[in-house]
Amino acid sequence: MDAVIPAAVDAAWLAGHLDRTVVADVRWYLDGRSGLDAYRSGHIPGAVFVDLDRRLSAPPSAEEGRHPLPTPEHFAAAMSALGIADADTVVAYDDAGGVIAARLVWMLRVTGHPAALLDGGLAAWTGTGALERATAERSPATFSARPWPREHLATLDEVARATAPLVDARSRARYRGEPDPADPRHGHIPGARSLPCRENLGPDGRLLPITELRRRFLAAGVDGSVPVISYCGSGVTACHNLLAFELAGLPAGRLYPGSWSQWSSDAGRPIATGDEPG
Repeated sequence: MDAVIPAAVDAAWLAGHLDRTVVADVRWYLDGRSGLDAYRSGHIPGAVFVDLDRRLSAPPSAEEGRHPLPTPEHFAAAMSALGIADADTVVAYDDAGGVIAARLVWMLRVTGHPAALLDGGLAAWTGTGALERATAERSPATFSARPWPREHLATLDEVARATAPLVDARSRARYRGEPDPADPRHGHIPGARSLPCRENLGPDGRLLPITELRRRFLAAGVDGSVPVISYCGSGVTACHNLLAFELAGLPAGRLYPGSWSQWSSDAGRPIATGDEPG
């Protein structure tokens, strides 16, 4: 296995390393569809299903948001139960270009574990190999709890007084403040620039070339001079921007885990609407 794995690998790489890699299916849908049902309908051979709500998040609350980071102990127990060990290399995918699976990859990488997105997700694999429906079974493994690195996180209060660039990974419609049932208030954090994570992808669902990613980030004020804080609806898709920054050779950014679901639940926090940061 490669000593260092990049933040994204292609289907050919995964096919050549399938017997030495733990594949993780992290499908999840904001509209309430079942990721587990999608997994059961067909997944990459040997892939384990990783439940975003149960494995990669603490219970939701207005105070912490819809998908707070779990404790390190909870995350370690979840990985252990899935048969993921400390030294295992994990490749995660979804059917949305990696914007959901990025949460698991980011969590693993910032705690020192080798992990990558499957570039292009499930659709990229179907051109390489067949899918299977049987639930993958792996024996429990030893996965050690490691603290979330403080330098990779931003709290609500830090975001409120942030001088570093702040980017919003949600769709431009949600950023502008168009009606959205997911949150109590609509708009964006004042000062944040719109940087939809799904626009990191080309028409084929794969990540844009590095030169295009850099051009896109520069247009949003991300020039690599200082680390960026990334947020989204609940701290999930924001991780896709953070991985894309890494792929583009920019400094490691910081995740605001509570994201808009936390900010908008606090009536005392200001909001901005429209296409400008505000």
